[in-house]
Amino acid sequence: MANLTYKDAGVDTKEGARAVDLMKENVKATFSDNVLTGLGSFGSLYKLPGGMKEPVLVSGTDGVGTKLKVAFMMDRHDTVGIDCVAMCVNDVLCQGATPLFFLDYIATGKVTAEKIADIVKGVADGCLQGNSALVGGETAEMPGFYGEGEYDMAGFSVGIVDKDKMITGAKIEEGNVIIGLPSSGIHSNGYSLVRKLLFEQMGYGVDTMVEGLDEPLGEALLRPTRIYAKQCAAVVPNFDIKGICHITGGGFYENVPRVLPEGIAASFKKGTWDIPPIFSVIQRDGEITETEMFSTFNMGIGMMMFTAAEDRDAVMDALRAAGEHPQVIGEAIHSDTEKVIIHE
Repeated sequence: MANLTYKDAGVDTKEGARAVDLMKENVKATFSDNVLTGLGSFGSLYKLPGGMKEPVLVSGTDGVGTKLKVAFMMDRHDTVGIDCVAMCVNDVLCQGATPLFFLDYIATGKVTAEKIADIVKGVADGCLQGNSALVGGETAEMPGFYGEGEYDMAGFSVGIVDKDKMITGAKIEEGNVIIGLPSSGIHSNGYSLVRKLLFEQMGYGVDTMVEGLDEPLGEALLRPTRIYAKQCAAVVPNFDIKGICHITGGGFYENVPRVLPEGIAASFKKGTWDIPPIFSVIQRDGEITETEMFSTFNMGIGMMMFTAAEDRDAVMDALRAAGEHPQVIGEAIHSDTEKVIIHE
């Protein structure tokens, strides 16, 4: 019988170590003084900041989903890590938390050091945008489990908030305004529908110049999810933000009700925000109803904030000062029957 090695079985630990060596500078760039361990420790240590009466940890975990298929088609892997961070950090922000640290998990059939380093570079870029330290991660080489050149990834974010400053949506009331923060496009939800429509049914490729877009289709689809940490940091400590909603899978109709108290609905006025052209392409080519579009996609709004009408202008000014382009897109109204209303 042959003297088999782990490498013979498809796992190359030396290539994994080379990947770690290639990524270490990007990872270290995310560290703060609170990170107490470097790369390679069994567990990651992070010192909690002080100054809170009752600190509460807020956590979120998510993946990138089938948007990864677009990255495979384009053979571009340095942006999907941003999506992974965004999907986790943006959820944590909704509770009024300050992000602290992030961990990632990447699984692939065969480790290629340069590709893994590219993926982790995206994660590190996302962590810098999300004010998070990338304190650890795992790259699992699983031969025979994934198709050639394919991988999956997920992440885990932890933030902190003082208990009496948590944002739950319970204080949202009739007359509150809804401020929308623009998305960069599809973000990281709805790609199973997008791929079936645009690639399978329409026969487009990632290099196709589709009518209605001013860039190749793949560029519009791969654009990273926006991370709203700096925007939240500009307003949450200084204003009475009553609710924050991250618009992910399920669009307006499933995500907005998650923050609304009983008897309150969110009423949105169409035309008060810009909808990126990729959504018009999807709706046109798929002959998709408006209700289905708002039930699946973010439709140009990546995050919403609810605040009192008298605070609207000050909150908008603070967001603009943080480099954002906020728009008032609706208001909270009384309703015992509906939770989301989208009207002309």
